[in-house]
Amino acid sequence: MTVPVVRAFSVQYPDIKITVISRPFFKPFFDGIPNVSFFAFDEKKRHKGFLGLLRLFQDLKPLQIDAFADLHNVLRSKVIKMLFGLTGKKAVSVDKGRNEKKALTQLENKVFAQLPTMFERHAKVFSALGFPLDLSEPVFSKRPDLSEKVSRLTGLKDKFWIGIAPFAQYESKVYPADLMQKVITSLSRNPEYRIFLFGGGKSEIEILQSFSKDYKNVIVIAGKLQLQQELDLIAHLDLMLSMDSGNAHLAAMLGIKTITLWGATHPFAGFSPFQQPIENAMVSDRNQFPKLPTSVYGNKKVAGYEDAMRTIEPETIVEKIQTALK
Repeated sequence: MTVPVVRAFSVQYPDIKITVISRPFFKPFFDGIPNVSFFAFDEKKRHKGFLGLLRLFQDLKPLQIDAFADLHNVLRSKVIKMLFGLTGKKAVSVDKGRNEKKALTQLENKVFAQLPTMFERHAKVFSALGFPLDLSEPVFSKRPDLSEKVSRLTGLKDKFWIGIAPFAQYESKVYPADLMQKVITSLSRNPEYRIFLFGGGKSEIEILQSFSKDYKNVIVIAGKLQLQQELDLIAHLDLMLSMDSGNAHLAAMLGIKTITLWGATHPFAGFSPFQQPIENAMVSDRNQFPKLPTSVYGNKKVAGYEDAMRTIEPETIVEKIQTALK
């Protein structure tokens, strides 16, 4: 969720250099953004533990950093922020709104209200550093050319390309498999649609294969492409259907129309994909399950709420997709 904010900064402040410090896995997310370089954080060896954070700070010194934006606000980033502060550099941490999110997700005396998005919270950090940002007119990267390997898998772009990412980190955010099968079956009947299924790991790939086995226009992507190739493919989609999960944010940060399904979590917590209208967030029925949302991240289970996502009808999802593609 930092990517659209960093991209906006690079457009609005083209003379300022940004160094993104994160795990190596995330480097492709920032490739191609002007004036942005990437510093790989080695959490396993060199930068592990408190002494490792001291080494990280020393490794960053040659970059002559003038200000530090802590967009994570966890113990490790707080240590680095403190070290920059001690050397006279301006350093600001994101306000994650933990108390507001607790009020939104508590089971009793719930305060059900839209909270600031994480994009807005990140933008406030840069504003506090002296760089106010306007996120209302985003600029997205040009669609990359697809490699020969990706093109062999996808075929020609002669149809609407729909991505479906049916998994999430926590079960409470995953649409039931039997209902997702109905969605895929219904979409596959339209010869104008080509459907790509995203996921990872052996068990997820097996489920995706079961979803796709009877349909020629449904293609399993999981396990066949590297991350950069997946990002390139996502950039060519006409629409992504996703849970409240990372794939929704990958699509949205590339400017792709994204429809999301929500179970234990809710877009009011501020984790809706970038620039997606609220009507693209299909939420579970709060009349039947009034304690929703019960979690910010989906890691908390509430007895009796296991079937909340079954209140989102497959037919409604298909209709939403069809309308969005018109």
